[in-house]
Amino acid sequence: MSDPHAQVPPDPNPGQGQPQPQYPAAAPAAPLTDAEDRQWASFAHLGGILGFLPSLIIWLVFKDRGRITDTEAKEALNFQITVLIAWFAVFFVGTFLAMVTFGVGFLFSFLGFALWIVDIVFSIMGFTTVKNGGSYRYPISLRLIK
Repeated sequence: MSDPHAQVPPDPNPGQGQPQPQYPAAAPAAPLTDAEDRQWASFAHLGGILGFLPSLIIWLVFKDRGRITDTEAKEALNFQITVLIAWFAVFFVGTFLAMVTFGVGFLFSFLGFALWIVDIVFSIMGFTTVKNGGSYRYPISLRLIK
């Protein structure tokens, strides 16, 4: 006789042999309107004031949703990567020269400051140009992302 109060051991492979629930595929994101496209494209340039991350995030999120945002965010991201490379070069060369020449490398800190100012000025110029309906191309930029 079996004990009616005996516990049944749990199934070691739950769900095997049973149909799995089907989840609907995620719908593709809606394309941006012209105003939204231009807005996010201009924000990609303005975000350069904070570094390369705003441009990168905007490009990754909106590149398939708006043609203008794709183009302008790539342009802004390429410039921000160029600035980042230049900043590292100025920092390391300045540090090396400061160690070798006992302080002459201090002058490189002024180059770092000038680079920061150039970044801010060009980012604002890109923002205003794109916001007003144009397309902005930075005068000095490595085209790393195509």
